[in-house]
Amino acid sequence: MRRSLLSLVTILLVGAAVALSGGNSPLSIFQFEKEARNPVSHFRWNLEPQDFQFAIVSDRTGSHRANIYSQAVHKLNLLQPEFVVSVGDLVEGGKNVAALDRQWKEFDGFNGQLTMPFFYAAGNHDVGTKESAKFWEEKLGRRYYHFVYRGVLFLFLNSDDPPGSVGNIAKEQADFVRQVLGENRAPRWTMVFVHRPLWAMANIEQNGWLDVEKALDGRPYTVICGHVHRFQKFVRNGQNYYQLATTGGGSLVRGPEYGEFDHITWVTVKKDGPVISHVLLDAIHAEDLKAPITDEPVDISKRKPTYAATGQVHFEGVPLDGAEIRLLYAKGGKSTVAASGKSGADGRFTLSTYTANDGAPAGEYAVAVTWRPQSVKGKAPNQLPARYGTTNSGLKANIQAGKNELTLELTK
Repeated sequence: MRRSLLSLVTILLVGAAVALSGGNSPLSIFQFEKEARNPVSHFRWNLEPQDFQFAIVSDRTGSHRANIYSQAVHKLNLLQPEFVVSVGDLVEGGKNVAALDRQWKEFDGFNGQLTMPFFYAAGNHDVGTKESAKFWEEKLGRRYYHFVYRGVLFLFLNSDDPPGSVGNIAKEQADFVRQVLGENRAPRWTMVFVHRPLWAMANIEQNGWLDVEKALDGRPYTVICGHVHRFQKFVRNGQNYYQLATTGGGSLVRGPEYGEFDHITWVTVKKDGPVISHVLLDAIHAEDLKAPITDEPVDISKRKPTYAATGQVHFEGVPLDGAEIRLLYAKGGKSTVAASGKSGADGRFTLSTYTANDGAPAGEYAVAVTWRPQSVKGKAPNQLPARYGTTNSGLKANIQAGKNELTLELTK
């Protein structure tokens, strides 16, 4: 057969790779014999030289669970992102300096096994007290900062500023944001990391977030947060905001329909912006399918026995789809959630306390029911009469040993 149509196709990744000898010549990374017909769809490569990939981990703590984050470290090493970013809550925190020292040493023991850089974000468990904030500063320095990587601006904020505040960005930090954005007026994209979803808080007019958004106005950006331990996507000012689930933090882990899962967020930054996906930790396995052995302790000594608790909820005789059911009890003058569940299309629900569908502790409770259709713009208003969302709903539950069935009939 005549080979006159044969040619050698060589794709060069200009400026991105050089020979191991240290020379300045671009390294040929693809060689292929091209014929009239070829067993390949095309030669338009998906990743351009300026594209890159990084990973984000969400809350590790806030009633953290054993052997989740420590496993995530090994799985990040399997995925090999260029670097890893956090959204805070890496240790349980508190005021006891000796305890803080133990917690950070434990975290460093896990995180030190990463083979790529790790960028810290300050969560309320990390810097929420004066003692923990001081410990952070002595260990890590700045509680808010920025860097630029391949033309992308990364901005890390502290949502508990000053220490002791609950969801706030102080004037000095807002000035820092304006300065950084003024010095970086035209990055390819701006990625903002903040622990609390300050835009979803009741005090948004006072907590400093609107100042941040005003400074960001006119540029493409993405905001990533954690704190709530439940995934939700928001859209504000035409930009995407993501509230991540968990990477070991307290969660019933009832699955994506609840927004409750342990995951790594994978980001590929391309010419037109970031492409974001959420990879569940349970879906990541080593080539031999063997899980690494890790020892990440957690205290479960305070857990009470739970008993199966299911039921159904109707409003004006119609099953409620997606209603939140909570068992409440009084503690210190406030109502505390003992167990919760979410109804399906048929109005049926299963309650969970410590793990998915484990039921509820024995006792008498007030039952609160709310129904908020999912919204990307923020927390949607409750569609039920307000009384049903409080301890004064008139709904009661008496959980006993054995199986429990609840029937909740709501009216206008």
